[in-house]
Amino acid sequence: MTSGIIKAGLFLGGVLFGTAGIKLLSSKDAKKAYVHCTAAALRAKDSVMKTATEIQENAEDVLAEAKQINSDRALSEAEAVVEDEAEISSSSYEEKPEEA
Repeated sequence: MTSGIIKAGLFLGGVLFGTAGIKLLSSKDAKKAYVHCTAAALRAKDSVMKTATEIQENAEDVLAEAKQINSDRALSEAEAVVEDEAEISSSSYEEKPEEA
């Protein structure tokens, strides 16, 4: 029988605590705290978004510079191949004996 009384007491205590909790959570002070926490979260979000935008812009700059470096390198290599071919052509022209 005592366990039934204990269970009933726990149930009533839970109901009272829950009711007090609901009143506490819906009070003006609690609402003010929720507003401040939400405002802080929005500021944090703005800061994170600003940082993410800066990182994205920097990544785009890095990518553009890397593409330019590769383009310059490819052009330089192509010019070197043309020069090599020109040297080969001129040296093979000089080596041919003249036909009479």
